[in-house]
Amino acid sequence: MNIGFIEDTALRGGTQIWVSEAVKLFVEKGENVIVIAPEDSWIAKISAESGAKVYAYDYEEVVSENEDQIDIWTKGLSECDVAVCTVHPPRGNFHCAVFAGKCIKKFGLKTILIPKTGTIVPSYKREFYLPEESIKSTVIAITEFTKKELIETYSIPEDIVQLIYQGTEVKRFTPDNKRKNEAYRRYNLNKNVSPVLGCVGMFEERKGQTILLEAVLELSRTFLPNIHLILVGEGPDEDMLKRKVVEMGLQNNVSFYSFTNEPVYIFERIDILVLSSLYKEGLPNVLLESMSMKVPVVSSKMAGVPEIVKDGINGFMVEPGKVDQLADAINRIWSDQEKYKKMCENGRFLMEKGFDKETQFVRFLEYFYSLK
Repeated sequence: MNIGFIEDTALRGGTQIWVSEAVKLFVEKGENVIVIAPEDSWIAKISAESGAKVYAYDYEEVVSENEDQIDIWTKGLSECDVAVCTVHPPRGNFHCAVFAGKCIKKFGLKTILIPKTGTIVPSYKREFYLPEESIKSTVIAITEFTKKELIETYSIPEDIVQLIYQGTEVKRFTPDNKRKNEAYRRYNLNKNVSPVLGCVGMFEERKGQTILLEAVLELSRTFLPNIHLILVGEGPDEDMLKRKVVEMGLQNNVSFYSFTNEPVYIFERIDILVLSSLYKEGLPNVLLESMSMKVPVVSSKMAGVPEIVKDGINGFMVEPGKVDQLADAINRIWSDQEKYKKMCENGRFLMEKGFDKETQFVRFLEYFYSLK
């Protein structure tokens, strides 16, 4: 089967990691994989290395929808039986799913377009999920919350909305004592730090890292003087966040590390995973990976998060942007070590039971074949 992926971003994040893993797995299973992505982007490079055929376009030029860019996308789409398009934010009047739909319609391609999303943003238009009524398309939702919103709020026909959880690599994200030694080398912190928090993701406003820094400041002054936060990622807010750490006097409580293709070492090093996002989340991979590694989570309560985070069972949820709730949840997890240990096991059990990525990738593939 000819399976396509469309990524309209030059950045690296959880979604792009998932796409890269899907590309690699489907190629290994003997499928033909086509990727449409910006020139010199991480996803274009990693997909090519995995054996996919990459159609690289000009990230800046494509917004004008000129003939050269239409030609690149159309050639790529013409080779796809299905084309999965991550629903990214619009760039001015340009949106990747809409543009893909235009190309399919204009040239009468038989490609089935599949916008895929876990995120519902109030400002997003219905056409981002159902770009062209006249072409064959379906929508994949990766959370029950998202599926319900697509049907009820956006009036997407229920019969074309498919729920498939992405899952995580349970075998890969399994605690390993030998690997833990390497994790302590890579993330070399003072011996007396405790607990170690991890925040993994893009350094951008929607991820709420400034709120997390305020919570760390509050905890360092009260209940947890030796608390330490490692921020892992890249993005436009990196310099601002580093300045903020200095301004807040948190140099001894916060460390920055760059994006990594091996997040498993992060989970070997941390005690609690914190997702402090303010908006625009679906069901973040990092939560699944963390629980699979027996690391409890504190997360903003939004979108599909309540489908996996159970308060007091495998972590806690807080209202987005609430510093006091975030600080309290972190303290509550760490202050009761017996309960903490149970949370570690509960998270792992949930991942083994219903979120194993190997099983979920098979579900994606079966769904693609069902559309032919």
